[in-house]
Amino acid sequence: MSAPQTESADLPAWSREAFEAQLRAKGQSYHIHHPFNVKLNTGQCSEAQVRGWVMNRFYYQWIIPLKDAAVLSNCQDRETRRRWIARILDHDGHGQYETDTECGGLEAWTRLGAAVGIDRETLWSLKHVEPAVKFACDAYVNFARQQPWQEAVCSSLTEMFAPQIHKDRLATWPTHYPWIESSGLHYFRSRIPLAQRDVDHGLEVTLNFFTTRQQQERALEILQFKLDILWSMLDAIERAYPD
Repeated sequence: MSAPQTESADLPAWSREAFEAQLRAKGQSYHIHHPFNVKLNTGQCSEAQVRGWVMNRFYYQWIIPLKDAAVLSNCQDRETRRRWIARILDHDGHGQYETDTECGGLEAWTRLGAAVGIDRETLWSLKHVEPAVKFACDAYVNFARQQPWQEAVCSSLTEMFAPQIHKDRLATWPTHYPWIESSGLHYFRSRIPLAQRDVDHGLEVTLNFFTTRQQQERALEILQFKLDILWSMLDAIERAYPD
């Protein structure tokens, strides 16, 4: 992702409050508004479509620790690394995965897979991941590897919009999809408090690093890039699992 060509070099920087408001306004492009997600959370998806979404979205879970490792590998700041490393354990898990709080996001998503009828071997084989989903996710990892770590941190700020999408699933899925074992929904429940912690840190880095107007415009483009990745994943899933 190349630096944007803007005419903002001579414009005054936004205040921290105004800059944060600009970042949060990007929520209008979050994939919570994608037609497939609307169908998913209003009970309009078939069992095959739900399973297709779970299998493909698993690849996103799969690459998140790789993205976070890329941030660490590029980061020269010890305190940031000490805080950021928790994200890898959040997904890869702690200990022996003996409790829900220790199992990590990958294991929790595997339990979601089991709850919708996908066995571990099938899910972890990644053989049902659509090429366009893989391409989008790999592009995200490559961005984190190749760009300054502060830009990779900025791209993670889609987490600002994540709690609501998790709450929607927890509120609607038990009614719309009673065939899904309720224990499989733990992933959505676990991410709500973790997302807020991650947002606090991500905003701290972003607001401190992107301080000129040109840099702030760059941050908005980075966040839009990540939003486009999430949207394009649902485009691919929607095409692969039509009504």
